[in-house]
Amino acid sequence: MNTPLKKYLGTALLATVLLSGCGGSQEQAQQGGMPVKVAPPTQQKLTEWDEFTGRFQARERVEIRARVSGYLDQIKFADGQMVKKDDVLFVIDQRPFQIALDRAEASLDVAKKEYDRTKNLRKTNAVSETDKDKAWQAYREAKAAYDEAKLNLEFTEVKSPISGRASRNLVDVGNLINGGDLNATLLTTVVNMDPIDFYFEVSERDVLKYMRLEQKNGGENIATARPAMLKLQDEKEYTHRGTVDFVDNEVDRSTGTLQRRAVFQNADGTLLPGIFGRIRVPGSEEYEATLVPDEVIGTNQNQKFVYVVGEGNTVQPRPVVLGPLHDGNMRIIRSGLTSADQVIVSGLTILRPGMPITPMPANPPQAAEEGAAADGNEQTVSAEGQE
Repeated sequence: MNTPLKKYLGTALLATVLLSGCGGSQEQAQQGGMPVKVAPPTQQKLTEWDEFTGRFQARERVEIRARVSGYLDQIKFADGQMVKKDDVLFVIDQRPFQIALDRAEASLDVAKKEYDRTKNLRKTNAVSETDKDKAWQAYREAKAAYDEAKLNLEFTEVKSPISGRASRNLVDVGNLINGGDLNATLLTTVVNMDPIDFYFEVSERDVLKYMRLEQKNGGENIATARPAMLKLQDEKEYTHRGTVDFVDNEVDRSTGTLQRRAVFQNADGTLLPGIFGRIRVPGSEEYEATLVPDEVIGTNQNQKFVYVVGEGNTVQPRPVVLGPLHDGNMRIIRSGLTSADQVIVSGLTILRPGMPITPMPANPPQAAEEGAAADGNEQTVSAEGQE
């Protein structure tokens, strides 16, 4: 990879200052121009990434409430404990419900015997069909009452409907719990944090850009075409990898933004619901980018330019259209430069258009070239810093 601009800008600038401070201007004039370091723009394949701030939210969150009323008898978990689906968290005093079940079972037994007796009598016309139907109805009602009593006894064990982390218990043993309606007592909450969702908002401009990108790629493919990288507030690198799996169906009229969601694996539980993070999503396809050090960019009113070697080895300002920063101090050039251009990287503070110069190549040492060749990591660029 061609990296002379990035690696030797500082050295070249220092050399220029030393030359100018040692009376080198007379010698430069005799030789035809001031010596300057030059190098072609860096060519590199990369993907531009857009950055957004968002917040984590549990994929599943359940408020644990009892389905029956009674006095709390046992708490079966520790505050903050990881629980599995169907784990018993609370136990309500079961004695009244056991008595109710026994009573319902006795009534069911009587109703069953009465129905069997009536059915046999009907075979000999000793009773009417109506009597048989009434006995059958009484049996079914007794069966329903028994099933309800059995279910209520089961509901005295308050279980977690999902796997996740439990909050603290909000009710102590011995308190009366209301259950089974809208006023049911909240006992605790359980959240499933693996995987965990991350919600963020994108601007209308970005929405249109992503739509064009998806259309160019032949349609939307959320599962494979939308990788995401994330870092927490105390992290410098985007180390968490995930996927954008949801895009809302309309732009919020009040904010002009569209909500998106990314999902991340969270086996170690470090990503907590409610905390903020910074996410990167692809803002372009991979392409061959032209880059120069940001320090060589000059400004003439509203026009950005770089100095290149012109005809007759003279200084020529070249207008450029800038893209975002990459890798700290390398600036993407949208247009204005080609790989054949020689960008001046030294003496920038004293150069003037048309000034004669003596170009000197800024060749990197062999070790640096080998290090650049060994760098096979994916290259990305943030949209931050775009002019």
